[in-house]
Amino acid sequence: MAGAVALAVLGLGLSSPSIVLAHGDEQLPPPTLASLALGWQFDITVWLPAVGAVVLWWLLVRRVRSRGGRVAAVRTAAWVAGVAIIVTALDSGIGLYDTTLFSVHMIQHLLLTMAAPPLLLFAGPITLLLQAATPAVRRRRILPVLHSRVLGIVANPVVAGVLFALVMWGTHISPVFEASLENVTIHEAEHAAYLASALLLWWPVIGRDPSPRRLGRPAGAIYLGLQMPQMAFLSVAMLMAPAPLYAAYANTTRTWGPTPLADQQLAAGIMWAGGSLVFIGAVIVLIALWMRDEDRRGTREDRRLDAADAAQAAPGSAPRQG
Repeated sequence: MAGAVALAVLGLGLSSPSIVLAHGDEQLPPPTLASLALGWQFDITVWLPAVGAVVLWWLLVRRVRSRGGRVAAVRTAAWVAGVAIIVTALDSGIGLYDTTLFSVHMIQHLLLTMAAPPLLLFAGPITLLLQAATPAVRRRRILPVLHSRVLGIVANPVVAGVLFALVMWGTHISPVFEASLENVTIHEAEHAAYLASALLLWWPVIGRDPSPRRLGRPAGAIYLGLQMPQMAFLSVAMLMAPAPLYAAYANTTRTWGPTPLADQQLAAGIMWAGGSLVFIGAVIVLIALWMRDEDRRGTREDRRLDAADAAQAAPGSAPRQG
């Protein structure tokens, strides 16, 4: 069960009360690229679950290899990269400035929804867990969960897409976002909701893990493409707002940087551009993989027909029917 524990550890880390501090009232200096990238806080409640997730992954890989199995290095790299992105979003200078600048906060949201989840899913933690588990554990513990009715419902692409949209709209165009800027627990719950809903969103189309509702590549491209309009509309709603939407940013005490309204408009642009680029890139990849699969299928069929024709041309062979 270590793979499932690894994901649970990340979730517990997101919901720990001391991960996110309300920095908005602090007199922070203007951020720079260096301070955003290197301004690590080294919060143990972020690093401990992250290191735990990586160690658990390594232990599972060792177990699989001890049984003669193989885990591709690219899967481990994807897992480590996904965990590293979560740590970067929460503990670097991005986490330090997330309640001071809405634009930085939006970068954090995109890292938690658009960057980390696809990498974690591409790594295939459920597949690794199935590889490492004994037949009895797979049969009694893992497969019943994968085949459960609840998971089948939430993993349905329609449900997952709607849940993701509801989380994005519900946390940005509602009192929830304002409350998250003032209340640490709500802030952390918001982060957990972003990560969980994004994992459900990407699961039907990315990675090697078994899914109750796996989508083919053409359907997956359409599915992800349909997410772009709702994010675009949300971005436009924030972009066209005549005044700052959140009092915590509007009443800032900082004396540097963009005005609260300009900062909000920048955040809207980051959401629009960042989300669109990721979804468009994923759609392009899915279409390219679909075309590759079709080419391979066509090649195999041509070889089969050529072999059949060659067999028919052999002396003494019966005429090919049809």
